[in-house]
Amino acid sequence: MFLKDFYRLNDDQVVISAQQASLFAKEVAEDFNPLHDPESKRFCVPGDLLFSLVLEKYGLSQKMLFTFAGMVGDSVKLNFPESDDGHFEIKDEQDKTYLKIDREGPVNQDEQMIEALVRDYVAYSGQNFPYVLVPLLEKENVMINLDRPLVIYDSMVIEFEHLNFTKPYLEALEPEVEVNGKRGSAQLHFQIKEGDQVVGKGHKNLAISGLRPFEAEPMQAFVDAYLARKQNYLDANAV
Repeated sequence: MFLKDFYRLNDDQVVISAQQASLFAKEVAEDFNPLHDPESKRFCVPGDLLFSLVLEKYGLSQKMLFTFAGMVGDSVKLNFPESDDGHFEIKDEQDKTYLKIDREGPVNQDEQMIEALVRDYVAYSGQNFPYVLVPLLEKENVMINLDRPLVIYDSMVIEFEHLNFTKPYLEALEPEVEVNGKRGSAQLHFQIKEGDQVVGKGHKNLAISGLRPFEAEPMQAFVDAYLARKQNYLDANAV
């Protein structure tokens, strides 16, 4: 599968270097969150890469819940257990849990279908900032802390009517946000289609900290800098 460039195997453990994680974020997800830069002091592996690796190894179940329990650092040795259970966890050598997976129903192992789904989901997920999250928070008259933005991938649910499809793609639905003082939670809904038929649905949950009153000019400057950073990378790496 196309993910082979974004991790390596050390014995039976999955190891993701900061460079591989950053490449996945930028090249596959077009996600330019500084947390995924190798030189970041708060570096972490994109949650979407962990999600993708789970589908690659275990296949796509009819219903799946992914709960993120910790941020994976540079070259952490991860254990992906051999399991047919409805619940299993991705842990490191110290038995620390980073991702919990619950699944039920039939399983589809078709590599081409899974790659199509992964690529479309990750591309959708990578665009949540700034195109979805910023206007969503603005409606509540709040914004992230621009000095220390903290938006955490909390969980994701995906479920299907059936698994008899080959070319799935995602379609965004109306997102929701709940604000409670300096904290908030966003639920980003989507449906999965093949052709004109809806075959599944899901949502991604984000936990947001450090919210403050919305200020248009600083927020726009932050977004402009983010998009300029993205464009500079794309220009520098254009074929």
